Amino acid sequence: MRKISLFIATSLDGYIAKPNDDLSFLKLVEKEGEDYGYAAFTNTIDTLIIGRRTYDYVLKEIGSSHYDNGQRDVYVITRNQRPKVGRTTFYTGNLSELVKQLKSEKGKNIYCDGGAEVINELLKHDLIDEFIISVIPVLLGNGTRLFKEGRPEQTLEFVQAKTFETGLMQLHYIRKR
Repeated sequence: MRKISLFIATSLDGYIAKPNDDLSFLKLVEKEGEDYGYAAFTNTIDTLIIGRRTYDYVLKEIGSSHYDNGQRDVYVITRNQRPKVGRTTFYTGNLSELVKQLKSEKGKNIYCDGGAEVINELLKHDLIDEFIISVIPVLLGNGTRLFKEGRPEQTLEFVQAKTFETGLMQLHYIRKR
């Protein structure tokens, strides 16, 4: 069965964005030639689930090919119906049902890139199997929390921790079942 992996960056105090969906703090750890394992990770997936606000931000800042590169299916979780674009589907249905369907199909793994609403909906239904969390060495003080309240307790098993010259620390856990 396919697994769903969260690969995301957060501040040391647990925020994935500053107020107004500002991700500028990620620039603190940008380094020429360093992708923090992102390319190797994306080689293990063929499906992506992402919230609409995160999708819109990446579309504006990087471009649509960052997600829809012709090699994977992209599901943008949204409340508003939009026509499919390439391999990108704007999904308005039940997220848990979508994930259960995707997990039962053949293929590589599934990548959840946020945002917080999508992540926490998946956590409420215990659907995330792997957590790769890059901790940026900054305290933001406020913004969008990575993990919100109102989800069940879940025990994780440590896989590894990597440190990088930039001060970023990457934590890797799997869901203990």
